[in-house]
Amino acid sequence: MNLFANENLRWKHHRGNDKFDYPIDFSSALLGARDDGHVDLLYRWAPNSYCHFHRHSAYTTSVVLEGELHVIDVDLETGEELNTRIRQVGDYAHKTPGDVHMERGGPEGALVLFSLYTEDGLLAETLASDGRVIGQSTMEPILKKLRN
Repeated sequence: MNLFANENLRWKHHRGNDKFDYPIDFSSALLGARDDGHVDLLYRWAPNSYCHFHRHSAYTTSVVLEGELHVIDVDLETGEELNTRIRQVGDYAHKTPGDVHMERGGPEGALVLFSLYTEDGLLAETLASDGRVIGQSTMEPILKKLRN
């Protein structure tokens, strides 16, 4: 599968609303998933836009394919931004469950390949600015979609 030239990828567009005080504009495409808890996804960020504030509940490996990805680590107890890393094309990262952060595309956006592994089906939790869980991403709907 060519990740750069594949008209068969089905992109799901995600946008923010007035509940969020930062611009949310990104898209995701499912590449594959297995019953054993593995899922591969592409994410594309619009320039200078975020995905939702979240905590990874799965082991997460990623590689930046285009643009740059700004990752802002956040202390969930205080809401304080701890540090920001700017990941460039070719940057590889592996994180264990529990990683809390914001991500945004750089001035020209970003395209990032993610491979996740979950033991219990929970991939990530979407968080409110005060750290409350306001949504969950799980394997169940992904696997259901692939079976249909």
